[in-house]
Amino acid sequence: MNKLRHLIDPEDFTTKELDELIKLAKEMYHHPEKYNEACKGKILGTLFYEPSTRTRLSFESAMLRLGGSILGFSDAATSSVSKGESIADTIRVISSYADIAVMRHPKEGAPKLASKYAHIPIINGGDGGHQHPTQTLTDLLTIHMYKGAFENQTIAFCGDLKFGRTVHSLIRTLARYNIKQFILISPEELSLPDSLKRSLIKDGVTLKEVSTLEEVMNEIDILYMTRIQKERFFNEADYNRLKGSYILDLAKIKTAKKDMIIMHPLPRVNEIAYELDQDPRAVYFEQAKLGIYIRMALITKLLEVDLTC
Repeated sequence: MNKLRHLIDPEDFTTKELDELIKLAKEMYHHPEKYNEACKGKILGTLFYEPSTRTRLSFESAMLRLGGSILGFSDAATSSVSKGESIADTIRVISSYADIAVMRHPKEGAPKLASKYAHIPIINGGDGGHQHPTQTLTDLLTIHMYKGAFENQTIAFCGDLKFGRTVHSLIRTLARYNIKQFILISPEELSLPDSLKRSLIKDGVTLKEVSTLEEVMNEIDILYMTRIQKERFFNEADYNRLKGSYILDLAKIKTAKKDMIIMHPLPRVNEIAYELDQDPRAVYFEQAKLGIYIRMALITKLLEVDLTC
């Protein structure tokens, strides 16, 4: 019997496995009808201890498109967690009800803890400001769909780089693909954590840090925008001071490359003006759609579904 596998951190998969997932997701995107019974009879448990729209619904859409079923909760207050049940006990019970589960939790490390007690594959759907590995898979698929490769791209991250778990996951993963320079655009208070910077530099990555979009716009191949996350601040006054730091609009991309793409994990608040939605370089809604197909590929991998039949 093969060892049970989970996805808690993008580094749980080798780059070869990530490449295989991207290839399979592309196949599922172009030929979804071939996989509409791939998970027939299987159940996905969705355990969301904090709000989510895209991650939860795209996982549910993915499992339904594979012919499987779903159960779970989107509000911990409606589960036995409100009675004081531990993560360990919850996941032991869910292991009897579902074949695979995705968990989002406000506390860093909660999905990893769950995986130690689970008898089914556990997928981290986002834990605090730590990791968001399936958003990373979505981002990798999006970059590959539009750019064809990861190498030789100049990638800029803009906004909340301190608390942004999507940024932390993606930048670590892209560094594994030998991308040697990233551009970081943020207020000083929301800069990438020093520990992550040191780790990237140790791996040979060059980080270019600037405070404005305009000074680097003409260098960027992929612009990854993030929102300032109100829920991560302890002091509302600090949030109000920083929330308008970067607002991308048509005027700001005047000097941008014609084939630059603009990504965003969503939801946005005010960091991308609505006037940009019709610009062909704005791919964030297609990015959200692609999340379905990479999650379909991930579910079949962790369930070890035989797709050769």
